[in-house]
This record gives sequence, C-alpha cells and structure tokens, in this order.
Amino acid sequence: MDYITACATNPAYVEGFTTNPSLMKKEGVTNYIDFIRHISKITSFPISVEVFSDNLFEMITQGRKISSVNENIYVKIPITDTKGNSTYRVVETLSKERVKLNITAIFTADQVMAIEPVMSSSTPAIISVFAGRIADTGVNPVPIIEEIKWLISEKPNIELLWASCREVYNIFQADKVGCDIITVPEPILKKLQIVGTNLEDYSRLTVKEFHDDAVSAGFSL
Repeated sequence: MDYITACATNPAYVEGFTTNPSLMKKEGVTNYIDFIRHISKITSFPISVEVFSDNLFEMITQGRKISSVNENIYVKIPITDTKGNSTYRVVETLSKERVKLNITAIFTADQVMAIEPVMSSSTPAIISVFAGRIADTGVNPVPIIEEIKWLISEKPNIELLWASCREVYNIFQADKVGCDIITVPEPILKKLQIVGTNLEDYSRLTVKEFHDDAVSAGFSL
C-alpha cells in the first residue's frame, strides 16, 4: 500500500488527507474555499476535496476552482449525481484538463467500467471504493475491489483507494487486495499501536479493563 489518508495528523502513518461536505459541515466550516486554501497550505501531502453541486456543468466549474487552489489538491467527483446519473462527462472533461481527480462513492465495478474509458492515461486519479459501506449491506467488498483493480490495471496513473474503513483489519485487507491507499479515521489510527499484540495478553488486559471498571463503579450484588 502506498499511503494512508485520514482526517487527523499522525506522522507515523498518514501521507494524505481527505474531506467531504458532510465532514466539513460537522466541523462548522462556513467558507468552503477559504477552508480549502487553509488546509492546502498546512501540508504538502495530497488532499482530496469534494464538489457539492448536483448539476454536472457546475461540478466541472467547481472542480476547476477547487483544483486551482493548490497543486496538492485532488478534486473529489461523486460517481453519480443524486438521481443516479453517471458523472462520466465531468470526469472526462476535468481529466483532459489535467485536473487531478478522486472519483468517490463507488460501490460497483460497473460504475468504474463506465468511467475508466474516458479517464486520461496520464492525469493522476484515485478510484475510491466505499468498501466499508458495501460491507454494511452484507456484501463482501473484496471481490468487487479485485475486479476494479483489474479494470484500471492498464492505467498506472490511477490509484485504488479503500474507503470507509471500519476496523484495523481493513488495512490488512486493503493491502492484500492491492489497494494503493486506504482512508482511516482517527479512532482506528490510534488502534494501530496494538497491532501484533499477543492475543492471550490482550485477553487478560480486556478482563482487567472490565474488572477495573466494575470496581471503580462500585458495583455489588
């Protein structure tokens, strides 16, 4: 795996950052472009920032504006609009204009099959597969990611990203399947320090945690 993206700094692991309108709303961002300017200056790592228009022509305009802020910006384009219409024309236009893209909210190989032919073979791009959300539906995302990896294999400028990480094991899954990037939220980043812990030791520590909590709570029967 080439690198991990995240929304919080952890120099030991992180080599890129990502955000989206939902996360920005949660953090109280009110000026979209000022926020992009700010975050693009505090790190030289790649930063993915999403357009928010539901109009395909406006997506192109927003993509150009976001891209112009800094060279380390990747413009996130959703794979469809809210009605399910493919954004392949947006991808085609911006890709030809050398705008670095992060195609996001991908759930199926068919979606990638529709856009891969119009993507430049030289403009850097990221295919973001929402593996965690796929798994939430009871479907194993690994075969889907394997197929998508094959679909983009002829274009080395396109990187494959495992999005919506749910647990530390997803990092190992993403690496095994050949993803270049995985987006990892801060709580899971913190758990990386226990990777490799002896399971019997971890079992004992878990029992101790429960016992200590019962004692501190003053439970009695």
